Amino acid sequence: MKKAGALMRGILAVTMMIIMLGTSNCKTVQARTTNILNSNDVGVGNLLNPTEVAEVSDEERAKAHDVAEDINDKAAEDAEDEEEEEQEEEDSSKLVMANVNQVMNIRISPDDGSEKVGVLYKDCGGKIIEQKDGWTKLQSGDLVGWANDEYLLFDEEAEELAEEVGVQLVTSNCDALRIRAEADENAEVLGVITNNSFVDMVEDLGNGWIAVDYNDETGYVQAEYVDTDFRIDEGETMAAIQKREEEEAKRKAEEEAKKAKAKLTQNTGAVSAGADEARLLAALIYCEAGNQSYEGKVAVGAVVMNRVKSNAYASTISGVIYASGQFTPALNGTVDRVYAGNIPDSCVQAAQAALAGETTCGTALHFRRAGGHDGQIIGAHVFW
Repeated sequence: MKKAGALMRGILAVTMMIIMLGTSNCKTVQARTTNILNSNDVGVGNLLNPTEVAEVSDEERAKAHDVAEDINDKAAEDAEDEEEEEQEEEDSSKLVMANVNQVMNIRISPDDGSEKVGVLYKDCGGKIIEQKDGWTKLQSGDLVGWANDEYLLFDEEAEELAEEVGVQLVTSNCDALRIRAEADENAEVLGVITNNSFVDMVEDLGNGWIAVDYNDETGYVQAEYVDTDFRIDEGETMAAIQKREEEEAKRKAEEEAKKAKAKLTQNTGAVSAGADEARLLAALIYCEAGNQSYEGKVAVGAVVMNRVKSNAYASTISGVIYASGQFTPALNGTVDRVYAGNIPDSCVQAAQAALAGETTCGTALHFRRAGGHDGQIIGAHVFW
């Protein structure tokens, strides 16, 4: 019907051109003379087959052509608008929304016992593909499957919910879209978003500017550099759910690892010590971990200091280091020889850190060569 209307407007354009040509008052038009009309030759045959043809100027032809083109262009625009309206009406008729409080299952076939391919959450929606026996096949984002009509909204109810929960998005179609504090090209720039990035629309001002929500602040963008789109939340496939859960599990594991590491490096409190005991601790660190990383050196010093702070061991550094059966280098005289000689700066620094309460092994009280005991591995040693 609407296409027929466009066709009629096209016919009207041609008719108008003919009328203008036929009724022109241009001086170059030569109509049949009154002499001919008054002659005896006037008759039906002469009227149907005139011997003289009206001539039309080029200017008049151009004018008539322009008028016809204007009418045709308007007809084409009207037809395009009508097609867009028809498409919008068709899209609205295909809209479907989830009618649940939390989540509903989407299945591979219209059967409650069939495989679940994804879910629709509360306020999610999609488009109808097919309907059958109380079930609707729908598409919502990447999710395609069957849903029980009992848990869906259609037609006006679906449209009302979509309008309530949906958002109008403004998407940049340029490399750098400036968001300004006012609807003015010279206004302050609040920020910039890149191509295909989007923000929520607040209002289309209708003057070439659109108000948007930018970091909870109202900003303005020029309409010619953006695309607008109304969107509702979409469903989630089982594959997407699995990927998301795996990523969440990985993130939690990383957070737990960070917490554990933080606990292992949490300061245990400084201990006052004289220069002799500080040097003695540095000597032991060199003997036990001289070839290890700084982290490993601090860990050995921390074990000594953890023992000093524990009621199960001597309360002094020398008492812990020289305790029977504890540190072999102290028992065989190596610590004494190192104490009397030159101690590397890294070992002295590690001893000072341990005395200040720093630790890289938490509250561990023991260490040995890695491989013979469970615990925290640092370099060649295991601490527990």
